[in-house]
Amino acid sequence: MEDSEKIMNTGQQSPKTAAKSKDQMLSGAAWRTGADMIGKILGVVYIIPWYAWMGRFGNEANSLFSMGYNIYALFLLISTVGIPAAIAREVARYNTLDDPNMAYRLVRQMLGVMLVLGIVASGLMFFLAGPLSVLVGGKDSADLIPVMKSLALAVLIFPSMSVIRGYFQGLNQVKAYAMSQLLEQIVRVIWMLAATFAIMKLGSHNWQNAVTQSTLAAFIGMLGSYAVLFYYLQKSGNLNKLINPGPVKSKINALEIFRSTLHTAIPFIVIGSAIQIFKIIDNSTFMNMMPWVTNYSHNELLVLMSYFSANTDKLTMVLLGVALTLGSVSDPLITEHYVQGNRRELATLVGYNFQLYVGFMLPAVIGMSLLTKPIYTISYQIPSGLQSSLFVFAILQTFLLGLYMIVYPPLTVMDHKRLAMRIFTLTLVIKLVLQVPMILIFHTYGPLLATTVSFLVGVFLFIRKLHELTHFSIKNTVRGIQGAILLTGFMAIVVIIVEIILGFIFGKSPGRIASVFIAAIAGGAGFYTYLWFAAKLGLLEKWFGPRGLSLRRKLHI
Repeated sequence: MEDSEKIMNTGQQSPKTAAKSKDQMLSGAAWRTGADMIGKILGVVYIIPWYAWMGRFGNEANSLFSMGYNIYALFLLISTVGIPAAIAREVARYNTLDDPNMAYRLVRQMLGVMLVLGIVASGLMFFLAGPLSVLVGGKDSADLIPVMKSLALAVLIFPSMSVIRGYFQGLNQVKAYAMSQLLEQIVRVIWMLAATFAIMKLGSHNWQNAVTQSTLAAFIGMLGSYAVLFYYLQKSGNLNKLINPGPVKSKINALEIFRSTLHTAIPFIVIGSAIQIFKIIDNSTFMNMMPWVTNYSHNELLVLMSYFSANTDKLTMVLLGVALTLGSVSDPLITEHYVQGNRRELATLVGYNFQLYVGFMLPAVIGMSLLTKPIYTISYQIPSGLQSSLFVFAILQTFLLGLYMIVYPPLTVMDHKRLAMRIFTLTLVIKLVLQVPMILIFHTYGPLLATTVSFLVGVFLFIRKLHELTHFSIKNTVRGIQGAILLTGFMAIVVIIVEIILGFIFGKSPGRIASVFIAAIAGGAGFYTYLWFAAKLGLLEKWFGPRGLSLRRKLHI
């Protein structure tokens, strides 16, 4: 922090312009968003054969898979202790200070630390599989134990792997990060589908074993990701520098680096785990409290939970991936401007980030909501009224959850970690207070309602404080957001009209093949409408700079 303050006070290093920062953000966002979207699309596409091969146990299998993954995701966050995101910031900091060797030393030391943390976290998840299964799945949850144990293997290697990802992110070398992420998903999906087909179509037909092999795929995918990261380290020449770093200029010792990194990371791990914590609360309260007021069996509760959680999560992950990508790409740039004291550029970047988020997310959320029936039919089955309404609720809620992922990191970067923790704590308390009465009164809608109310409060408080700190232009930000809202309205009208016309052709209850045509034609028409109006109103250039002009030319608009 002493070096950081020195830069802020003396201004010895030339600050990057806001335009250059935007270009960096877009370049990183292009790689990360592209890889993340492909990975998330694979996660949506695989569910079609996977769910079908599970037969009549599709909903139960999806819920079992989801419950295991929610615990697994939380363990990933705990096992990394937020270190990768902190490493990205520290690497960016030391490169700003023209001391890359300090970054090499930091990464090398963290690899050893994270290997130990991975062993500890993996051991805990493996040996606590029984109690954790009862916690999230209720008393009749023995089938969840092997799922938990299979996921413990992935927890073993993820922490050290994520350190290398954080290193590339801090250098703004997003391609290596993105390619490792993409290959991880490809290998994972191949293993899942091959194992599920072998068990359900050629082997024992035991759906619980098929779910266990599907979760084991997370470990197999990470092995592929590790291979890609080492390839890029070797190709860039950074592998030898990480093994044998040169002398450093900074006077901060290794112990202080580790302490300051943990100090920065702990709020990230706690606040960033909000969505996963809330999902675990949903699982445990729903599965354990619904028997108080209903006569549903354990398997029937698994089916209901798939309606509001497991089935929707597979599709909303695509949308949340956009928010996570935008947040992770902008974080190092916000750090640089904060360290250098570039307050005007910082305010511009924060306001621009909101506009970019709404420009991406709003049309996606509204479009998926309008195409609920064909999308659900393609992925699972023709939805009932309950399934459709819960899906729309979850999709709309994703906009709020994604916004949360955008607004909390800047506060932790700008040394307001305690305030961020207080806001998170308030959000969690509201969730806990509302959860039980909401479930008892509204059943499957209860968890969604409790989450929505709590996140509304949390996001509002984060945005208010962020404005106080950066003074980003509300007027300019709202003006950009209004453009996205107007375009989304035009898009929605087109989607509704096209869907109605196609309804006369394919009937009221189209099957999977017909639903593919409906989603592709109506969704494609809406997407082109959005781009066309964005180009005509000059928003493509405003959001994407020169790339927006290039896109406009390619679309002949």
